[in-house]
Amino acid sequence: MKRWLMTLAALPLSALAATVGAPATGEAGPAATVAAATGGSMAGQLTQLMLGLLVVLAVIVALAWVVRRVQQAAPRGGQVIDIVSARALGPRDRLVLVQVGDEQILLGVSPGRITSLHVMKEPVRSPARSEQVAPEFAQRLMELLGKDQKDKK
Repeated sequence: MKRWLMTLAALPLSALAATVGAPATGEAGPAATVAAATGGSMAGQLTQLMLGLLVVLAVIVALAWVVRRVQQAAPRGGQVIDIVSARALGPRDRLVLVQVGDEQILLGVSPGRITSLHVMKEPVRSPARSEQVAPEFAQRLMELLGKDQKDKK
């Protein structure tokens, strides 16, 4: 991987050396050499720039894909700790209710410190809000967009 990146990094330098070190074909002198090097290779430099940008974008997309695949491959079924609920108390402080096995622990989280506030003897049952919120949100969005279910009939 490092060898490939070093080759990509050295590619513009090799093209620049070939352009500057090219012998002049005419007898006009150094001014014609500079004009030929800059004018004739402008399209080449632009092409090289665009190809370099495309390579960088392709590498970024490939790395994002690899990171996403690696995160999905992580075993999630074996997790024992779940966050049941979280509530912000301020811009940097929050309360977090964590399920560990059969116990629930109320934690106070602040920058640089996590404090166990209470261990629940009986687990707190949270209402299944996710099932209710989604249909209401979808219905409200459809009403706002003017695509009520009556329009479909």
